[in-house]
Amino acid sequence: MSGVRAARFVVSGRVQGVAFRAYTRQQALLLGLRGRAVNLRDGRVEVLAAGDIDAIDRLGDWLWQGSPLARVEDVQRHEASAADAAGIDGGFAIG
Repeated sequence: MSGVRAARFVVSGRVQGVAFRAYTRQQALLLGLRGRAVNLRDGRVEVLAAGDIDAIDRLGDWLWQGSPLARVEDVQRHEASAADAAGIDGGFAIG
């Protein structure tokens, strides 16, 4: 059953400096999701995505691939709260 939800992903590996966030944004928009992708100080990337749960699942699968130069080692998924989802404006931001 589909529904609007939100999830937070934390991606580790070689994911900074390889256009990972830009490719994530492109994929998320293709899937009709809104949210953001930001670099974390420890070298990981955090992705917050909101929209159809099936599309979020597909984005989660895609994150294991990432950009062509990325080397993803791990993807952790956490369900986001309703407050997190409400805080996401339209579109998909890179920060």
